[in-house]
Amino acid sequence: MNSTMRIPKRAICYFIAGFCIFISSSRVYPEYEAKRDRLVQEAIISEGIDDDAVISSMRTVPREEFVPKKLVKYAYLNRPLPIGHGQTISQPYIVALMTQLLKLQKDDTVLEVGTGSGYQAAVLAEIVRTVHTIEIIRPLAEGAAHTIDKLGYKNIRTYTGDGYFGLEEQSPFDAIIVTAAADHVPPPLVRQLKNGGRMCIPVGQPYYPQVLKLLVKDEKGEVTIRDILPVIFVPLTRTKDHGTGW
Repeated sequence: MNSTMRIPKRAICYFIAGFCIFISSSRVYPEYEAKRDRLVQEAIISEGIDDDAVISSMRTVPREEFVPKKLVKYAYLNRPLPIGHGQTISQPYIVALMTQLLKLQKDDTVLEVGTGSGYQAAVLAEIVRTVHTIEIIRPLAEGAAHTIDKLGYKNIRTYTGDGYFGLEEQSPFDAIIVTAAADHVPPPLVRQLKNGGRMCIPVGQPYYPQVLKLLVKDEKGEVTIRDILPVIFVPLTRTKDHGTGW
């Protein structure tokens, strides 16, 4: 004998709503998981990245969501990709390396200068309490904010403006990461770095080999700078080059 259990319509609605919320908030994309895991193993762990939090974050953040649709098939190659407006999303290994160099703790507040598509901010957000990220190119800032919101990140604050000056009103920061090359270390960023904090920044002339530098401010406020490795980043865009940015 067949029997049918009657489920109240309201219960069905609640189930569907809950399921949709689960799907929309999930950052698991099964079709890319294998590619992401392979990238992490071959281009990150094998290259010396050993911070468990960084590795977990790189395995979690869906890079395919932060690249232009026409380039999604290249999302898990270990290379930078263009994102428009003369900017790029950084090579995954460099993202992981810069993140590891900051020696982040879960209660940290981090400033990122150069949001781009939002990928680095998302990697940071998986590790720390709060990420403040600033981008001078308004369409990129707005696009990144949309992606970050879509993926459900609640601990990322996005801003449009000249990142050279940092975010004085939100400082001091436990760590600062600059994802575009400046010809010198911006003094406002050094001032906004908390004693005991770290800053990672590429320094050099535009479109020429630059040096990734790690700046450490000790508990007394004394600063030391160490060269890490040669890199090539897009230049840090300034207000004079791109309107007011606000």
